[in-house]
Amino acid sequence: MCAIFGFVNYRRSLSRSEMKELINRLSVESEVRGKDATGIAYVKHGELKVFKRAKPAHKVRLYVPEDTVILTGHTRMTTQGDARYNYNNHPFTGKTSDGSFALCHNGVLYNDSQLAKSEHLPKSKIETDSYVATQLIEKYGRLDLKTIAKMSEAVEGSFVFTILSDKNKLFIAKGDNPLCLIHYKQLGLYVYTSTEDIMKNVLKGS
Repeated sequence: MCAIFGFVNYRRSLSRSEMKELINRLSVESEVRGKDATGIAYVKHGELKVFKRAKPAHKVRLYVPEDTVILTGHTRMTTQGDARYNYNNHPFTGKTSDGSFALCHNGVLYNDSQLAKSEHLPKSKIETDSYVATQLIEKYGRLDLKTIAKMSEAVEGSFVFTILSDKNKLFIAKGDNPLCLIHYKQLGLYVYTSTEDIMKNVLKGS
């Protein structure tokens, strides 16, 4: 059990301090579903940035540049791959012909080893089951709705994937795991969390 969280600040209505408060509330409230590691991804001046640490969210201070439009984040409860090795933690980065991307996963995949063999995926020191989703998209060569759907159909297990490209596009693929999304139309802001309870707790203090 892990958690994903983030926002799309498409009208850039939030100040840097407001984004900092929102990010830290989102991550700390998401701790209820995972305290082994915390990570975020965002785009700065056209370059994908990933920050992650093998610490619970309340021990990590997160912030992003004031021009950040999209953020995706993750709090982890380890099921496979030792969280003390930061390369096992989310978000995972990948590359295609379109550029780079960062992927977060909430859930458990059961056929990652089988896919690694059948799809002839390159060996990696990353031991986390989620990483196979990144490798599949890399193998397909592009990041778009078609390849994300193909990856989602190939994996077996529970999932919600959030995938952020270096072009500042966010893709969400939802399987059996929960997702709560709120749209503040007047602000031009989407906020998402793994569960409604997490969202309620974020809103209480915001």
